[in-house]
Amino acid sequence: MAGGGAEPSLTHQIQRETEEPLLAEESQGDREQGAITDLDMPTLDKDGPRRTDNLAGIVALASIGLVAGVTWVFILTHNPTSLGWFAFHPLLQTLSLALLTYGIVTLQPTSQSQPKDKAAGLVRHQIVVLGLAFPAILVGTWAIWHNKNLRNAPHYTSWHGTFGGLCIMWLIGQVLLGAGSVWFKGKLFGGGAKAKSLWKYHRLSGYVLFPLMLFTAHLGGAWSLWAEKSIPWILRLLTFTILPVLVVVSIYGRVRSSKMRFR
Repeated sequence: MAGGGAEPSLTHQIQRETEEPLLAEESQGDREQGAITDLDMPTLDKDGPRRTDNLAGIVALASIGLVAGVTWVFILTHNPTSLGWFAFHPLLQTLSLALLTYGIVTLQPTSQSQPKDKAAGLVRHQIVVLGLAFPAILVGTWAIWHNKNLRNAPHYTSWHGTFGGLCIMWLIGQVLLGAGSVWFKGKLFGGGAKAKSLWKYHRLSGYVLFPLMLFTAHLGGAWSLWAEKSIPWILRLLTFTILPVLVVVSIYGRVRSSKMRFR
């Protein structure tokens, strides 16, 4: 049982770090909205939810869920113990992709006009991405690396492996940029407005990295020797080509370009 002097939970720590700047923006937004109302001008939040957001979010989550589900079924029904450490690689990588997709979807529709919703979305985003997806993909990457080492097999001999290595290095930088610009009031990058100015680069980087990760999954799921031997081609086409495209299209359909003000 926690006493009166217990440390705050991770969720509360993240929420405190993220809500303060966002709620500060709320008061400024209220003043601006009041000024507009005084002039009897209509307000329009171009960053707010659109009618297609819910459908696009469902399509993205359902599609990546099927990618992960098919992968798990075929790994677990093809004598996974005989696959050694390799079995953990597709299981954990597709699980991580599903979690990353949710982490993106849960944050996308929030806007400055909804500071509390935005803060809550950012908390969910960080818990899912940093607490679940990132560790899963690191362990999955280590599993395939370790499996190759056990067999004295060379690394990066395929496009799947090459792009996979690139994605992992990029993802580490993405995590450092995102967390460093928010946690502890962004002190890692100078704090305040200086740290917040990096958010748009974090968003843009993520929207480039995410399709690259799905393309890497496509290379492994559609063209690897194990997949070609174990999964019918029509199912590989649907699961590792068509569904990833649907995920990307759905995610991009929810993008708010106004959140990335490059000027």
